[in-house]
Amino acid sequence: MAASRYRRFLKLCEEWPVDETKRGRDLGAYLRQRVAQAFREGENTQVAEPEACDQMYESLARLHSNYYKHKYPRPRDTSFSGLSLEEYKLILSTDTLEELKEMNKSMWKKLQEKFSSKGPEEDHKA
Repeated sequence: MAASRYRRFLKLCEEWPVDETKRGRDLGAYLRQRVAQAFREGENTQVAEPEACDQMYESLARLHSNYYKHKYPRPRDTSFSGLSLEEYKLILSTDTLEELKEMNKSMWKKLQEKFSSKGPEEDHKA
């Protein structure tokens, strides 16, 4: 039975897309990592809690198939901000978030980093 669970999770991982714009924060990449950890021995892995494992699979499969999107359709594809899906993807990309974080640094911190010989991480260790 563990072999069939493993194969179902593998199939789900293959179908689940990876969003390259969300490096280190992507659900698809995280899912692959967790499946690799949970099934270290592949098909020979003994599942300690089979019911919980099956429930997790079913939940992820519903998310992947857009079950709730179809069950509870939205009358319009808009949000309170009026931004489109593509605009949200751009805003939430890792590169844009890093740029925003850089913009929010204080002028003093930027000058300190620019003229300091050691990195900001080393300041916190002292």
